This record gives sequence, structure tokens and C-alpha cells, in this order.
Amino acid sequence: MTPRRSLLSAALVLAISPAALAAPLAANPCDPHTYGAKADGVTLATAAIQTAIDTCSATGATVELTSGTWLSAPLTLRSHTHLKLDAGAVLLGSKNKDDYPQRTEPGNTWRRVALLHADNATDLSLTGDGVVDGQGSEWWDWSRAGDTKHDTSGNGEGKTRPLLIDLVKSSDILIEGVTLQNSPMYNITLFQSHDIAIRRIKIRNPSNSHNTDGIDPFFSYNIAIDHVSIDTGDDCVAIKSGLVERGEPNIPSHDISITDSEMLHGHGLSVGSELAGGAYNISVTNVTFKDTDAGVRIKSNRTRGNDIYNLSYKNLSMSGVKTPVLITEYYPHIPDSDTPQPMAEHTPRFRNISITNLAATGAQTAMTIAGTPESPIRDLVLTNVAIRAEKPASIMYADVTEKNVAITAATTPMVILKAGANVKTAK
Repeated sequence: MTPRRSLLSAALVLAISPAALAAPLAANPCDPHTYGAKADGVTLATAAIQTAIDTCSATGATVELTSGTWLSAPLTLRSHTHLKLDAGAVLLGSKNKDDYPQRTEPGNTWRRVALLHADNATDLSLTGDGVVDGQGSEWWDWSRAGDTKHDTSGNGEGKTRPLLIDLVKSSDILIEGVTLQNSPMYNITLFQSHDIAIRRIKIRNPSNSHNTDGIDPFFSYNIAIDHVSIDTGDDCVAIKSGLVERGEPNIPSHDISITDSEMLHGHGLSVGSELAGGAYNISVTNVTFKDTDAGVRIKSNRTRGNDIYNLSYKNLSMSGVKTPVLITEYYPHIPDSDTPQPMAEHTPRFRNISITNLAATGAQTAMTIAGTPESPIRDLVLTNVAIRAEKPASIMYADVTEKNVAITAATTPMVILKAGANVKTAK
């Protein structure tokens, strides 16, 4: 069947208009009750909902979950699946770990099958005013026990978890209106996917929940994220492009916009740290941050980097953010000093980054900017930046141009220039 619409045009790079993204066309609703589902929160409704999806995707009809609690194990989204959760409807993930089989494809074995998942699908939507709840608390505690900090395998010492929404090699996708909460791990992940709109959704996970990133595009492109509210226990958004240790493809993520949104708790809005394929053409505009660990957060290291360029941040407001600007090629630990290393395939190369109209109060550290001696950060431009913090900004191995930048800290100097720092003031 020919898809009914293309959500995004490949020609529309970052200037994607949310108004131009049509909601799914109305069709005869497909009711899982017809196939024997009970929305009582006790009876497993997986088979009935999956039958509705399989049957109705063939005609493009919308599968509608009406008010009630629909208990389910993982569901497979086919091409032309349109799932609508009415107000009062809760799609509730099963607590039974055996309901979530291990993914076995190369590069994907670090996670289990997600509650909602699609592989090689097109023309998908998840809409409505309902809730998707992963019942993740038992997964967080189970994974956290014996976990190794910064475990690069991504599997928590072999304790793999499911994601809430996992879309792989898929396109023409709309996620709108719903609330996602209590994910066992990442909430929305996009792998080698494109032409995606995520708008007017809420993501809610406790601030102490384990690895519950909000939205994570992995080697994906043409993505518009707008009017989202994210409150979570890890990165609010993390744009990634592969982890060498997991054998993932070195494909860049690019042409991604994030607009008119709020980040509440969590680690901030991140690019990285897994950037083996690189990232470019990323735009962040009109975003507020409150009580996050960081605001602008660009991170990689010598084993997981590539070309990272053309990143634009405009009109950012931050309150209680620990570090409003954190840009590091040394994630997770920045050394006091270093010596140049040979340039390699995965040396991080940060360049052409602009931050304009940023206001932050209540910070702990104003800014941390750290390139490597062999690959300094190039063409970082700060314009109209005002930060009030306890500790000053620090810069090392970076070329920075500043205009109307005011750092107010409890100690002096307000900006500490370390080795390789080259700062000039624009007229």
C-alpha cells in the first residue's frame, strides 16, 4: 500500500514547520475489544491488540485504545500502523521479564524487544491523549545492582532491558500528544530511521530512574522534535551515531531540530557521547531547562568520536542547571593536563558550534569547554550569554569567539583559561 502521507520532506532540513505535518487521516477505528481484549489492567491483552494491528495496518485503519488499562507484552508495529490512545487509556507494560525476549541481531544485543517496536516499517503514528507506562521500577533496581559505572557495552553487566519505543530502519513517523512514563530504559529510540516528527508529548520518569533517556536518535536524520516536556533520570535528549564497542555502524545523525520545549531534571540536552559516525546540522531553539545536570551538553572521547559540526543553539533559558554549557572531547573525565595523541578515525572533531541568547541562573559551574590538544574545538561562537554560577567557566584546547558574554561567579577569575585556550572578542 502507498503511504498516505510523508511526514517530512527530505528537502526540509531544519526549518521544519510543525503545522505542515498532518495528523493521521481519519479511518474506521479498529477496536481490540473485537478480538477479545479486556482493558482491565489484569488480563494480558497482547494477542488481541497485536491482531488488531496486523489486521488494520493492511487497510490503514486506526487501532484505537479507549479508556481503560491495557496490559501488554511487546507489540510489533507494521507499516501503516496508526495507534491512538484516547484520554483515560493506559497501555501498561507487563512486569514479567520473560515477556521481553532478547534482541539477537548484530549490534542490537544490548537490549530486549521494546514494548512498542518496529523494524523496516513506514507510515507509523502513535497519537492521542493517553499514556504508555513501562512499569520500569523493577527493571531499574535489577539493572542497577552490580552495575559498572560508564560500562561501554551498554548492557549493564549483561542485564539487558527493554526500551519503551524502539524504531529501527523505519520512516514517516509521527508521535504526538501521548505521555510516556516509567520506561525500563530509554523512552524513544530511533535507529537508522528518518522523516520523524515528535511533538506535544510528555516523558515522565523519576529523577533517580536508571538510564531512562527521553529521546535518542541513533544514526538517524530529518527529525523534528517540538513542544515536548521531558523529566527523566538520564539524558533528556541524546543524539548519537554509534558505539565502536558494540559494533554499530559508523553512520552520522543529522538534520535534527528541537524547538519550543522544556527539560526538567535529567542530564540535559546531549549530543553524544557515542558519536562514532559523527553528527551535523543540529538546531536547538527556544528551550527551557530547570534543575538538569547540564544544558548544552556535547560529549565524546578518543574512542567514540568523529566529525561533529554545524550545531546551533538559540534562545535558551536555564534555572538551577548545574553546568549550563558542557562541551568535552574527554567524556566522562576531563584531565588536568594532557599531551597530543595521534589523530585517528574516532578522534572527536568538534567545530562550527554557536550558542546565542543563553541566560542561566543558579548554576554550580558556569561553563566547561575542553578539547584535546591534537583536535581542539574549532569555531565555537558565544553571543549574548549571561550565566550566574558558584564556580567560573574553564576553557582548554578550544578556539572561542565571544560577544556580549557575562559570567558572574563567586570566585575570580570568572573564566579560567587553560592550555590551548584561544579566546577572542568579536566587535
